[in-house]
Amino acid sequence: MKYGNIKNVDKKVSRLIYGCAIGDFFSGGDMSEILDAVVDAGINTLDTARIYRLSEKSVGDWMEKRGNRDDLVILTKCAHPLEDGIKRVNRKEILDDFRVSTGYLKTGYIDIYMMHRDDPDCDLRDVMETLSELHEAGKIGAIGASNWTSDRIEKANETAYKYGLTEITVSSPHLSAVDQVRDPWAGGVVTITGEKNRYQREWYRETKFPLIAYSSLAHGFLSGRVTDEESAKRLLDESAVTGYDCPENYIKLKRIREVAENRGSTVALVSMAWLFHQDMDVYAAVSSLNPARIRENVKALDMELTKEELEYIEG
Repeated sequence: MKYGNIKNVDKKVSRLIYGCAIGDFFSGGDMSEILDAVVDAGINTLDTARIYRLSEKSVGDWMEKRGNRDDLVILTKCAHPLEDGIKRVNRKEILDDFRVSTGYLKTGYIDIYMMHRDDPDCDLRDVMETLSELHEAGKIGAIGASNWTSDRIEKANETAYKYGLTEITVSSPHLSAVDQVRDPWAGGVVTITGEKNRYQREWYRETKFPLIAYSSLAHGFLSGRVTDEESAKRLLDESAVTGYDCPENYIKLKRIREVAENRGSTVALVSMAWLFHQDMDVYAAVSSLNPARIRENVKALDMELTKEELEYIEG
């Protein structure tokens, strides 16, 4: 496993982060077997959220059973909008979510606390003051933003600097080797893929701002199971098809498969390795309920793609 540093997190952060929005995590089930496999693979960072139903409870119960809270980096997210679209990026909702999350996680401290969605109309000073107070009280480490554009992160941090507050130090947009052409969940998600978002990718390259790429395998599109449009619509759920079904992505998928076959590797490993060749400070969030697949994913960190392979994938 390889690790990196994120400002205001007092532990090394594994470059692969395990996403807990899968399987029986949602129902708060006993996920000890898979979480033990995650840790055995060298992954010390878990990604959950208040909106992931009882996922935090599964993580909290396991940490209590194993007594390993101090060994882990826990990332959870707050202030997700309600189903009717009501925005929740404000002091009350952030503090309410923190109280519930720490209860389920059975910890008084969150290593990375992210706002899950943006609200362009929120009071940025109030929001950053709230998160800064949690940080100064020792209740959270890094302040993060999930599905915020680079422009909005800059604006929030300008507010933080102006008023002497703790700034955002980590971001989690969508990034994968294929373009997210439509919002999979119709919920204000932010992708930095595609030509129109080139400026955001350049911002991450220039600033080296830590980036946790969610849906790094494009919600299963790059898992290796999909070969064409027919198999995508047969094997993937509606949100994955919505997000990634376009001719250009099938062309890129074919090229990734060719690179993988020439290497004796897999589509998933080449796709994840692509992330770590983007000249950004990247961490990849991945989910699986298969311990063998989790161990396999780690190999992507050591895969060196050539300049020619990268150019071929990009077309």
